[in-house]
Amino acid sequence: MITFEQAGDLLDEMAEAFPPEFYQDLNGGISLLPDRKADPAFPPGEMYILGEYCHDQMGRYINLYYGSFRALAELEGWSDRDWEDQLQETLAHEFTHHIEGLAGERGLEIKDEAFLEQYRAGDSFS
Repeated sequence: MITFEQAGDLLDEMAEAFPPEFYQDLNGGISLLPDRKADPAFPPGEMYILGEYCHDQMGRYINLYYGSFRALAELEGWSDRDWEDQLQETLAHEFTHHIEGLAGERGLEIKDEAFLEQYRAGDSFS
């Protein structure tokens, strides 16, 4: 199991690989928080929020939730490679929300909503 510190180190390395343009107006940066954040729209333990792009009175920032990653890693038996893949995928996902937000677009937000509707309906995913 990857520790909080190890996840933070991986995230720092990943964040450095993104082009400087991705950081435009991301005044709050990227934070790895220790929290496990369950999605309140689902029964406890069924759906976790891995990351969030936030745009509020504090500015624009990305939060990733180590506790949520850990909960899924325990449920699914992740390898270190799985951790890296999930961190990278989530960071890229949240950066996409940021870039779309700057452009006034909602494509990924709409796609996320459709995914959750499909999940609630019990449809399979590919």
